[in-house]
Amino acid sequence: MTDIVEIHRKEYGIASSADDKIIVGEAPGCLHYLGDHGQLNDALYLSSAIDRTVKVAASLRKDNSLRFFSADTGERKRTTLANLRYKREDRWANYIKIALYLFAEAGCKVSGINVTIFSDIPRHLALASPQATEVASALAFRRFFLPNLGDRELMARISAAHTDFYETENRIIELLCVMNAKKNHFLAINEGKLEVERIKNPFGKYKIMLFDSRVPPIDVESELRLRRKDIEKGFEILSKKRQGFSFKDYTVADLDDLMGSLNEEVRRRCLFVVQEIARIREAEKAIAENDGETFARILFHSHEGLRDMYEVSCPETDWLVKRAQETAGIIGSRLTGKGFGGCTYAFIREDVAGEYQKKFEDYERIFGFHPVSYEIQPAPAARVLPQ
Repeated sequence: MTDIVEIHRKEYGIASSADDKIIVGEAPGCLHYLGDHGQLNDALYLSSAIDRTVKVAASLRKDNSLRFFSADTGERKRTTLANLRYKREDRWANYIKIALYLFAEAGCKVSGINVTIFSDIPRHLALASPQATEVASALAFRRFFLPNLGDRELMARISAAHTDFYETENRIIELLCVMNAKKNHFLAINEGKLEVERIKNPFGKYKIMLFDSRVPPIDVESELRLRRKDIEKGFEILSKKRQGFSFKDYTVADLDDLMGSLNEEVRRRCLFVVQEIARIREAEKAIAENDGETFARILFHSHEGLRDMYEVSCPETDWLVKRAQETAGIIGSRLTGKGFGGCTYAFIREDVAGEYQKKFEDYERIFGFHPVSYEIQPAPAARVLPQ
């Protein structure tokens, strides 16, 4: 395990005998098994934290300088408190600056600070690495600047600071996951009500494997905006027909009643959202009853919805899920994240993991990419590490 405190001392010339207080915040990444691509800020999710984390070590300076060091990449960034704002070239350091910014906005007397960061969360796979960085940084800084600030208020301030920095609406779902996780538990999250229910993972004999399709990343935001607009349009029409506060208040039958009012593309997008809500509720019951067969069916059906109705999958990720569906000893697989490439996951019995991965040779021959796999487990929530 990386000793981030020793790395921090060496980077900033702090002797082990010095009185400089070093606080280390740690936050996990998170994985959404179901629910991503739901209604903005009012979706249901089945998620968990993962046992890949961001660690942030921090110590105060005697000036107003801000020094940032990434131990896993060797990069260094620096600025001052007077320039505490978003800069494109600062990339990962912007997430640390967001955590400082929220305390400055709260009226705290923020001083200069030295920061060291280390992450083993795979990048570009929508595993909440930015949010984990923000949370780990904020937990460390809270000890210095506002120790009585509660977790719920901290989450709200992180979300607001992120919105100020990037000038885009920020979902709180990943923060809810990172801050409320529990080891070996799934999280049933109601984003609109900020509610999290922990459900013990009954599938302990199965590995949870992530598979990076290695499809070259593209800018998917324009496509996702179109789909969100379709959802908004469909909800507006639905709510005029029968009052409701979110898609959670409607059924497939309600959509069928509006066949003449919705164009086919809007109807398919909305149908996916309504069906996904039903799948999450069914999945919660399947997990509680240790019903792996039903759980697998739900995950495969969800992927089919992402492929056929929401249309964010691609041939490469479809292939990975289909091969999982054909392999005995796998209880479910699905695309996760933004889509158009990216990552799939599968619950794989240990004795068949090798059999599934042998199929990667065919994948590479067909598509020209070699997928990279990661084993993960549901992990505990963000915390400050004991010294």
